[in-house]
Amino acid sequence: MNINEKINARKQRWTEFLENKRRHLFLVHYNECGAPKHLFRRENRRELLEHTKREYAKVLSNLEWLDDDRVPCPNGIGVFTGTEIFAEAFGCKVHYPEDNMPFALPLVQTAAEAARLKTPDWSATPLHDLMEDVANLRAELGNGADYALKLPDMQTPMGISALIWEKIDFFPAMIEEPEAVKELSRKVKGFLFSFLDEWFKLFGESFIAHYPDYYMPRGVTVSEDEIGSVSPEMFYEFFLPDLVEMSQRYGGLGIHCCADSKRHWEAFTKIPNLKLLNFGARTFSMEEAYEFFAKHTAQYHCHYVSKDPDAAFSRLPQGARAVFDVVASTQDDALRLVEKMAGLCQR
Repeated sequence: MNINEKINARKQRWTEFLENKRRHLFLVHYNECGAPKHLFRRENRRELLEHTKREYAKVLSNLEWLDDDRVPCPNGIGVFTGTEIFAEAFGCKVHYPEDNMPFALPLVQTAAEAARLKTPDWSATPLHDLMEDVANLRAELGNGADYALKLPDMQTPMGISALIWEKIDFFPAMIEEPEAVKELSRKVKGFLFSFLDEWFKLFGESFIAHYPDYYMPRGVTVSEDEIGSVSPEMFYEFFLPDLVEMSQRYGGLGIHCCADSKRHWEAFTKIPNLKLLNFGARTFSMEEAYEFFAKHTAQYHCHYVSKDPDAAFSRLPQGARAVFDVVASTQDDALRLVEKMAGLCQR
């Protein structure tokens, strides 16, 4: 197979997996490198783009011999953003730590201040520069391999609202002034939809999730990290409606959640066309999550089998569908792991 045939075969495996026609997939992590954090400052955008192109060449070179399920992604090494971009568009200032990703500083503290915020035109915000960077990257790579672009790091409308509104005041407002919180979330949702509509128009419906690296033929992927601070009743009232609407609008949803989410698992099952869940919290065992969602959706809990694949597979609940990570230190180790994982996943 040539490179495009290999990539399209992997895309087809992911499509089958997300449609419940294939049980397991796996990624072998070998010779990977992230972008230095200083490159995420705006004045270093060109340097970040060049770094990304160099790292993508390594990904394509691995594709020649590393037969896992990775769909190559040119902006996967440096996706050009942190979590700040949508809050920044509403006027939040951004802090740039020396050794970490940028993040937004809260803009409002009260319901009255939130009510005065206007929904911006995304093309008049720094998101225009992001679109331009991604378009330039694609143009400079040429036609080449049939890769998929990575979607930016994106919170849900309520999650972005919690970045805009000082959290020490935001969470009490959900009880004391719930309509003000919902109004801000509606503004953010309209803004988010206008951006996503343009993204998919320019770059196509298929993409790689921001985290972890999985392929979506269509839909949208989000991080839902504020739910660790709310009750199940508040999740149903404030968070679930947006998740349902996003899934219905774009044809599917993938969710990453770093918070302790176990009390919300039942609500997750109410989301139509939920394609994949990734949990980062370690307040429950991954086997619990695999068992709970076995009949409902695929899951990708990072590094679940990285140390002992045989033991991990023996613990996997019946019916669970999963993506597995393994880490290789050498090329020979990577080839051994491909053979091992292909057998366990019954490719």
